[in-house]
Amino acid sequence: MSELINNSSARKEKLKELILKLHKNEDPEKVRQELIVELGKVPYADVVAVEQELIKEGLPIGEILKLCDIHGKVLRGQVDLSGMKDVPEGHPVDVLRKENREIEKLGKQIQEKIEHILKSGEYRGEQDLLELRHMFNTLYDVDKHYKRKEYLIFPFLEKYGVTGPTQVMWGKHDEIRQLFAGVTEALKMQDMSYEEFQATAEWFLLNLLDQVLDMVKKEEEILIPIALEKLSEQEWFEVEKQSVEIGFCLYDPPKRWTPNWAQDDPSMQVNSESNTIHLPSGTLTVEELVTILNLLPVDITFVDKNDKVKYFSQSKDRVFQRNRAILNRDVRYCHPPASVHIVDKILTDFRSGVADKAPFWINMRGNMIFIEYIALRNEKGEYLGTLEVSHNVQRYRDLQGEQRILNYEKK
Repeated sequence: MSELINNSSARKEKLKELILKLHKNEDPEKVRQELIVELGKVPYADVVAVEQELIKEGLPIGEILKLCDIHGKVLRGQVDLSGMKDVPEGHPVDVLRKENREIEKLGKQIQEKIEHILKSGEYRGEQDLLELRHMFNTLYDVDKHYKRKEYLIFPFLEKYGVTGPTQVMWGKHDEIRQLFAGVTEALKMQDMSYEEFQATAEWFLLNLLDQVLDMVKKEEEILIPIALEKLSEQEWFEVEKQSVEIGFCLYDPPKRWTPNWAQDDPSMQVNSESNTIHLPSGTLTVEELVTILNLLPVDITFVDKNDKVKYFSQSKDRVFQRNRAILNRDVRYCHPPASVHIVDKILTDFRSGVADKAPFWINMRGNMIFIEYIALRNEKGEYLGTLEVSHNVQRYRDLQGEQRILNYEKK
């Protein structure tokens, strides 16, 4: 093994030399082998430092972005992650990692479905396209994962002078978003032939999946280690407190993380008694309002004017289960593919003023379920969003006679 391994300055210069070789179109596998022989495992801090130096020396970010995937493949498995800090359950890094496991699981499911169609030739046309569109729409939840990095973690890293990796990673996020937009449009082609599907899959669908799964590796080998090294516990607590506003990706953290010092500091706790909400017909504390909403005999889900899920009540006997991973997700992607066109029609008609309510009722496990979508408008008639109300009305249908005396229900 080369003497470069134990010489930090020389090691970074060699790494820079190898990366520049990639930018001169040298064979990536040849460069990878040279890296293994000359450097062995590369400390993640070196990768960050070299990337920043290259940008400072004039290598355009666009050029780094163009070859970012090749860099990743050359470095894969060669980044030294020893000595990285452990984090407790619910910590923002723990959440990122668990979301990544869900991203990988769904991404691989989609890959397997596409590869099965391509290998077997068993293509069902519109049915496969509809299923794939729904799967990709669900995977687009990754946008919330990226936004939490961009808006909550990157600013702290930039405060510590770590700017190169954040700029490059944000650029890759935007490329992935563009691919998602293209995939969504491509999968709308209901009359796509098998030959067209082959071309779309190879050039578009599988490419997007590669990019999403590769971002998981970049994040866990570069971003997370350097963020753990730089951010203080108080800064991670700020990230945690704001995370729920953006939402989670394919995973709902079962517990929230609070540092020990914050648990013991009254100023860090929410005082629901003083956190009063003034309404036109009275006042309520946050605790009172949350309790009321969760005790209503109906389930409530609110979708804002941009069609994003912003709130749901959490009664113990919800008809349709919800978790916080749906917050800030487009409501269309929270429904099965077969019913998306109905949801889209309701939202369009509510927004245009054609309708204000859309009632449905269904039989589910021996119960009659009443579901109503209600348009929310302000005093000027402007559309604010849609309220979905679900109610198990079977008990009312079963009522007979009268009850005029006090008779408590048994718990």
